[in-house]
Amino acid sequence: MSTPHGDPKLASAATTRALLERGPERGAADREAFRRALLAVPAAQRDGWLDLVLGIEGVPEDGPELPRGCVPYLPCSVSALLRLIEHADVRSSDIFVDIGSGLGRATLFTHLLTGATAIGVEIQPHLVRMARDLATRLQARCTVVSGDAARLGAELASGSVFFLYCPFSGERLANLLDALEPIARTRAIRVCSVDLPLPSRPWLTRVELPFDDLAVYWSTPGEPA
Repeated sequence: MSTPHGDPKLASAATTRALLERGPERGAADREAFRRALLAVPAAQRDGWLDLVLGIEGVPEDGPELPRGCVPYLPCSVSALLRLIEHADVRSSDIFVDIGSGLGRATLFTHLLTGATAIGVEIQPHLVRMARDLATRLQARCTVVSGDAARLGAELASGSVFFLYCPFSGERLANLLDALEPIARTRAIRVCSVDLPLPSRPWLTRVELPFDDLAVYWSTPGEPA
């Protein structure tokens, strides 16, 4: 990556990318260094900075495999992801599941910032390939599952935090929540959504937050259906 003299954002991104490419050697100190570098960037420039760090160039076009009722891929903002991580209390012990993960940008960001194991679920094969290539390049503890999240079961079972950036609504969203309910009956999970109000479920309680775009829900294990 080139770092023209005098451009601090490019220089910071190049330094941070070199840090991340240490792969399995990364630890808590590296996560903290990543956080410091990110927060040193002006808020309005953080999305561009993250793309430079990850080596992402533009938003890929959707393919013919995108089913009707699914929303075309768009990356979630760094601002929303930072608030999600804070208010859902995402930790290194969590398993973060990104529903409709696209290029894996939010999946990787959450893993790199928190140390959580991360799983992306994506239905478009070309986006799955690109996300896997990105995770491999950074030697990140992230898995990308190819498939329709609304029809998956076992692939979701290990998750503790589930994230949806408006991948779909209607029947698909209802089916996904139905798939998550048995998991929530056995242990507490968090379901987080951006720009997507979830239909009411008795086993989910929405956290009061001062934001219109972000919603965080906590489950109550053991509640009867």
